[in-house]
Amino acid sequence: MTSLRKAGFEAVLITVRAGETSKNLQTVQTCCDQLARHRLERHSFIVALGGGVVGDLAGLVAAIYLRGIDLVQAPTTLLAQVDSSVGGKVGVNLPAGKNLVGAFYQPRFVLGDLSALATLPPREFRSGLAEVIKYGIIRDAALFGRLEKDLGLLLERNPAALAAIVTRCCEIKAEVVAQDEKEGGLRAILNFGHTIGHALEAISGYGKFLHGEAISIGQVTAAKLSVTVAGLSQNDAQRITALFQRAGLPVSIRLTARQQARLFDAMRLDKKVSGGEIRFVLASGVGQVETGHKVRPALIAKALQN
Repeated sequence: MTSLRKAGFEAVLITVRAGETSKNLQTVQTCCDQLARHRLERHSFIVALGGGVVGDLAGLVAAIYLRGIDLVQAPTTLLAQVDSSVGGKVGVNLPAGKNLVGAFYQPRFVLGDLSALATLPPREFRSGLAEVIKYGIIRDAALFGRLEKDLGLLLERNPAALAAIVTRCCEIKAEVVAQDEKEGGLRAILNFGHTIGHALEAISGYGKFLHGEAISIGQVTAAKLSVTVAGLSQNDAQRITALFQRAGLPVSIRLTARQQARLFDAMRLDKKVSGGEIRFVLASGVGQVETGHKVRPALIAKALQN
């Protein structure tokens, strides 16, 4: 606020409660009402200062208020810096599923300050590592190998190690989005582990798991499915599981029959469902994934249980 005012801007602060439970249409309404109360105009802009929830929520508000005003993403969490602030996806959740209301809306620019990561609670930092590991799995075997070697430095938040890894993740995300901005093809690889992960977030009320924790379970489950369906070697599947474990992230979940039924219902609302069938992004090797895999529910259930 102070820096904006010193630069000559008339700044208005809108805050939301931390956590995924704020990512809903009611909060969008509240934010839009506040913008109207302060008489923002079409030349006004929104700065999304915070983590992935703030970026997704503020991005949707910017996309729809006055049919679109400028957006600046200023991510303060590891997850937001490497993933959600880059690429232009914005949106909120419905009780039925994650990010079911949203838009593709590119920011004018993204400002990521690595010094902000020093204040992150350990759980939030580890959550961000789930998206970091994902980039190695889907696009860059060398990055995955570097994470295996340098994970200790990352957990210590070594500045040089962090700068190199965050930069590489952003490069991968930007490269993919530049080729497929609106997820007509290639961009779907970014959803590795997210079909199950988003469903877990939905059935747990967006409160039990952080996003990275849910997609950690989703990615490990996808790796198990990849061994059966996509030809991933058992050794690579074990490497994937081990890296998430070393990062301090959950890799499995026990569900009752009722919870499993709810999980499948939530997965059927996933944005990648086609013709009523759940489609998975699966890995054929570390650094290489394939989209559009149809997987029998029995295989998914088995992978979740093991």
